[in-house]
Amino acid sequence: MRISTIFLSIFFFVACSDNYLPKPKAFLKVDLPQKEYERYDVEGNFSFEKPIYAFLNSLDKDYFYDLEFPKQNSILHLTYIPIKGNLLEHIEKSRSLAYKHNLMADAISETVYINEEFKVYGLLYDYDGVTATAAQFYLTDSSNHFFRGALYFNTEITDSLLPVNNFLKDDLKHIIETFRWTNY
Repeated sequence: MRISTIFLSIFFFVACSDNYLPKPKAFLKVDLPQKEYERYDVEGNFSFEKPIYAFLNSLDKDYFYDLEFPKQNSILHLTYIPIKGNLLEHIEKSRSLAYKHNLMADAISETVYINEEFKVYGLLYDYDGVTATAAQFYLTDSSNHFFRGALYFNTEITDSLLPVNNFLKDDLKHIIETFRWTNY
């Protein structure tokens, strides 16, 4: 018993003799690719410029697509819907899907997009804070077409993802700004 007490005393004195140095803050090193885009025509309904480092996959269902960003571990889920006199229904559904994340978001900002020349009108929902989705949007020509997208990460959202989040939001905005309906 006495030997263990002496051993513990020596251990504590030796362990406490070093000066404490706080660990430096570490930041996630993210290598983001150079911005470069290519025009992509989707089944004769619409086209947009997508990043060359993203891959568009058509899902088994009609008009459902995934724009995958493999190095950023994220997916932009895309849906095209032909309008049959039910535009307001689709806008309201998009709004309710966007505001499902209201409880977790610090803020949701809305940006209106209007391109009269190409008849592209829409709304971008941009989220601040820790939410499942980074951004959502919808686009329409207000008579025949409706297109919506939602950007998700395949990982837990943390502050360290902010550079990647902002990088992909810029790509999403570029998609919106270069979006064209084929029949106009």
